[in-house]
Amino acid sequence: MAPQKRMMHLGAFVHETGQHVAAWRHPGAHYHSGVRFADMVETAQLAERGKMDFLFLADSAAVDLEGSPDARGRMGKVVKFEPMTILSALAAVTKNLGFVATSTTTFNEPYTLARQFASLDQISGGRSGWNLVTSNNEQDALNYSRDRHMSHGDRYERAIEFAEVVQGLWDSWDDDAFVRDKDSGVFYDTTKMHVLNHKGKHFQVRGPLNVAPSPQGRPVLVQAGASGTGRDVAARLAEIVFTAQTVFEQGKEFYADVMARLPRFGRSADEVRVMPGFYPVVAPTASEAQEKYDTLQSLIQVPVGISVLEHTIGVHDLDKLPLDGPVPEMPDTNGPLSRQRLLLEQAKRDKLTFWQLCLANAGPRGHVLSIGTPTQVADEMEHWFKDAAADGFNVMPAWLPGSLKDFVDLVIPELQRRGLFRREYEATTLRGNLGLPKPINRHHAGRLAGAAE
Repeated sequence: MAPQKRMMHLGAFVHETGQHVAAWRHPGAHYHSGVRFADMVETAQLAERGKMDFLFLADSAAVDLEGSPDARGRMGKVVKFEPMTILSALAAVTKNLGFVATSTTTFNEPYTLARQFASLDQISGGRSGWNLVTSNNEQDALNYSRDRHMSHGDRYERAIEFAEVVQGLWDSWDDDAFVRDKDSGVFYDTTKMHVLNHKGKHFQVRGPLNVAPSPQGRPVLVQAGASGTGRDVAARLAEIVFTAQTVFEQGKEFYADVMARLPRFGRSADEVRVMPGFYPVVAPTASEAQEKYDTLQSLIQVPVGISVLEHTIGVHDLDKLPLDGPVPEMPDTNGPLSRQRLLLEQAKRDKLTFWQLCLANAGPRGHVLSIGTPTQVADEMEHWFKDAAADGFNVMPAWLPGSLKDFVDLVIPELQRRGLFRREYEATTLRGNLGLPKPINRHHAGRLAGAAE
């Protein structure tokens, strides 16, 4: 049998109104964020019509109270649906589309999170994925009984143990543990239940999980983080690596580095999909695409542009800087460290003024920006995909639903014509569509290893 051709994977990474900070001001945009279920249904069904692998929800656990009241009052992404709730509802109006929810290890408990994602997996028939994050938002801490944020290193240490507990809980049951035999009266086989009994530095969790085993083995684990520590976490745990780079050379370096780290954790490349963020602005002609981009950029208000940059790089009081002045050197933050370094490097490389950096950040926020025709956008995606910088992309529509519709109607047919992207779904589970192996339950893995010795 001929080896299966490598195909690109695509997720739709969405905020409520769209990726762009002024998306809600676009005349055709969804602007009732966190209120209208119908808007979310339209977005999910658009992604599924495009045969995309998954819908990926960004999330945060705080309303931003930094900056001036004037700036805050102009923000369009203040309220939102809680991810697990909305994705469970969307599972009922879709068939193949995967659902990735962002959920932090910093302000959650492993048992609760494991139970939520296992339940979403049952509701959707095996289409859930967990985006493991360590909260980079200082203000989240104030909503979870803390006076200040945990340090960068402590957040990652906790995250690793958290993920180990969650994955252990997902292995609580063998696939055939539940007999449900009415005649004999046996509901489940007690020998096929596994008690975790985890006792570590941060968590003590007995288990087992009181949710049946996943239809896809386990929910897919997604991780975003480009610092050295973040890359190690990605190589150790992630099945999808969500990453941010602005240029191809950065993407190629990141891809090679993560792949080189995998063997250290006993993993191989076929267990991981690296999917950078990709911000497309596409139209039938290049001039129309540029006009679309310029129109959205013109909606950025100065207080908002500055405030969003402060949030993105975790640095305050930037409104004191002259708009047309240079971007100053800044010390490392305890917030989104890798994103801060990435954007400051972009400013230096492209010789941006402070306001130009605000404008550059307002849409892509450190991800790949691609403006052009379907052919031009597909060319850039193909370059990253074929030249070892990506296995696919998390597509970040500028505004919803229009930018996602443009991508589905214009770019995906071009990728399909080139034989780079599916025409039909291969499977009913997220893991199946991503071509990821079904994980072996750790209790069986131990037995298999013993049998092989």
